Amino acid sequence: MATAADEPKTFRDWMAGCDNVKTCTAISLPPETAETVAYLRLERPAGLEGAARLLLRVRGEWKKPPATLQLKLDGAAFPAGSKPLPVAADGDVVTLTFSAEDAAALIEAARKATKLTISAPGISGSVSLAGSVAAMLWIDEQQGRLGTGTALVRKGTNATVPPAPALPVVAATPVPPMLDMKAAKQQAGRLRAELKKRSPDSCEDDAAEGDSAWSLGDKRMLVALACSRGAYNLSSSFFITPENEPAKATPLRFADGDGNDGNELTNASFDPRTGHLAFFAKGRGIGDCGVSGGYAWNGKDFVRMELAMMGECRGIAPEDWITLYRSTAK
Repeated sequence: MATAADEPKTFRDWMAGCDNVKTCTAISLPPETAETVAYLRLERPAGLEGAARLLLRVRGEWKKPPATLQLKLDGAAFPAGSKPLPVAADGDVVTLTFSAEDAAALIEAARKATKLTISAPGISGSVSLAGSVAAMLWIDEQQGRLGTGTALVRKGTNATVPPAPALPVVAATPVPPMLDMKAAKQQAGRLRAELKKRSPDSCEDDAAEGDSAWSLGDKRMLVALACSRGAYNLSSSFFITPENEPAKATPLRFADGDGNDGNELTNASFDPRTGHLAFFAKGRGIGDCGVSGGYAWNGKDFVRMELAMMGECRGIAPEDWITLYRSTAK
């Protein structure tokens, strides 16, 4: 799926990216063959007050998740002389949220250290720090922090840091109650038949069970035609059409859409209560890489609300992917 935003950049074993309001994220990439998936994730908003937040995620197969983790930097205890650090568990993932002091110490140590190792009863893992300094230096550059006291890496005496851009506000508009299934299938079936007359190969017939339609009010319909089904991805084409007039349908144009008209989304879902249309294009079946995002209906069109990406399939959960666009709904 093409993206209108700048894609994340890779720095050896790390990846980094920034969104439209200059909130930037750096994340370590676990080895493809790691038995225990462990990664660091650093996120920092732009502006003078933007504070870095550093997390360590560890995913393992355990009957009872560990309550603490013991960390070492190149074999030396981290933090120096510390006891194991407490973690929060959520299913098969535990999260260690570093204090501001420990985060600053780890960022400073990354200049020379090469590996963070993690251990707990029955668990061992590691995080490579190769590329972490370059990723953080790049973030400092994107946020205008180079040579300032707030820089992650290249600090200086300059006290001026550019403010964060304003967060876009989208006027999301709910739509009328959902059509019943029969009416939705009728609207979609009429459009599918119309498009088949124009372009017989545009949509696979065996995916038609995924078709749907919703009322947008004022006798307008949003119609999704399921056009291509794979092992774990379903691609749908979206149109706006006058009710019962499929010949007048027009394809939507999404900021990150695929297809000839940019009106295709993968694994899309629409919530008429909020007017929000989401998609999740998986890079592989377990959903640890790909592109996700969403749009809001504003009464006239669908405008982009959020976009996140993870280009490497390394066991990183979708909630930790690098955000490339964000907004807020009014």
